[in-house]
Amino acid sequence: MTRPTSAGLSWPGVFKLGLVQCAVGAVAALTTSTLNRVSVVEAGMPAMLPAALVAWHYVVQLSRPHWGHGSDQGGRRTPFIIGGMAVLVLGAIVATDAVTMLRAMPVLGIILGLIGYSMIGAGMGAAGTSLLALLATRVAPERRAAAASITWIMMIFGIVVSASVTGALLKPFSAQRLAMIASGVAGIAFLMALFAVWRVEDRPELAAANDAPPAPAPRPFKGVLQDILSDPVARDFTLFVFVSMLAYSAQELILEPFAGLVFGMTPGQSAQLSGLQHGGVLLGMITVGVLGARVGGQRKAWMQTWTVAGCIGSAAALAGLAGATAFRAWPLSPTVFALGFANGVFAVSAIGSMMGLAGGGRSPSAGARMGVWGAAQAIAFALGGFVGAAGSDALRSVLHQPAPAFLIVFGVEAVIFLIAAKIAAGIGKDQPQSAVSSATGEIGFGSAT
Repeated sequence: MTRPTSAGLSWPGVFKLGLVQCAVGAVAALTTSTLNRVSVVEAGMPAMLPAALVAWHYVVQLSRPHWGHGSDQGGRRTPFIIGGMAVLVLGAIVATDAVTMLRAMPVLGIILGLIGYSMIGAGMGAAGTSLLALLATRVAPERRAAAASITWIMMIFGIVVSASVTGALLKPFSAQRLAMIASGVAGIAFLMALFAVWRVEDRPELAAANDAPPAPAPRPFKGVLQDILSDPVARDFTLFVFVSMLAYSAQELILEPFAGLVFGMTPGQSAQLSGLQHGGVLLGMITVGVLGARVGGQRKAWMQTWTVAGCIGSAAALAGLAGATAFRAWPLSPTVFALGFANGVFAVSAIGSMMGLAGGGRSPSAGARMGVWGAAQAIAFALGGFVGAAGSDALRSVLHQPAPAFLIVFGVEAVIFLIAAKIAAGIGKDQPQSAVSSATGEIGFGSAT
């Protein structure tokens, strides 16, 4: 039996818009990975400098609600995506120039680095928030989970390709070569984004599936923000995003040190373990995307179920890693893969839920809602990586043994994931069914299955 064709963006259209995320990932790999290494190794700066700059670009992303509100009021997302990408790629070039002058002129290099990473944070906030709002309003409800999977997988693809190509072209290293590569990555990323959004908002039939309203009358940002935070469903989801992403980001920076310090793995072996985790993430994302395309329109609460399951699975895998500190014969690789799979399931289902909770095209504040949740995620990422790494360092210095320190850290992260699961399971449960359906854009939080 042939399934009816959904209105809204076609699958090729979703892939095309995903090129924006691919472009963002390519620039992110350059600025948060390659430039970090050059700052420490080639420029001889302390590791805390690039770490602080990366944390600062997350802080700047607290501007996401403003960018989302601006795209709501203007009625078009494309200018914010293009403008955000322009600021992002220019910021990447400025940050690259800053790194190349750190050794000769450190003060000027740091000042220029602050400017560059401020532009990177603002550009990511404007482009990323507006893209998610555009997807939320132009993708049919039953396709949102698959659309979230596609766009995030494309972002990971952009990160992998950019890191691999940049690493290969930087041999031998020189400041001039780095500047040329950064300019090339920035130029290609911007052109990809231009192609991705070309005329996508010039086809009014794409909005029909979501009954998108006309551009709203201008409203002050403060009033819109108050309305969002006074909505119990939106407020609870904001808390869920912060808590879950705090646990998600806290684990990332300590997995390889854990493998080396506790299991005696070489850098190559720990890198393979990290690659196994990312493979699990991709499989989890693909699984949710495929299942979402098949059952998303038939079972309204399925995305909430997968979000909760992903958080519980992540907690179980982290508990397994905690157990591995006491039992060295523990199957470490399968546990790490399971952690990645659960992370992928949770991340994509949460992003798909985010699209629905933005209003499904019926809310005049879809962009602002996306911005609020993006800001919560940015705060969590800024805190999570630092707290996870600093916590493990502090515990190792107190306990004088790496294994008990990692056991405590992984145990705490598991508990945080369980708290996130509890929050996700309760979203919309205390609200009238009609209010939940209106707030969620039929995503099914709190609804019957």
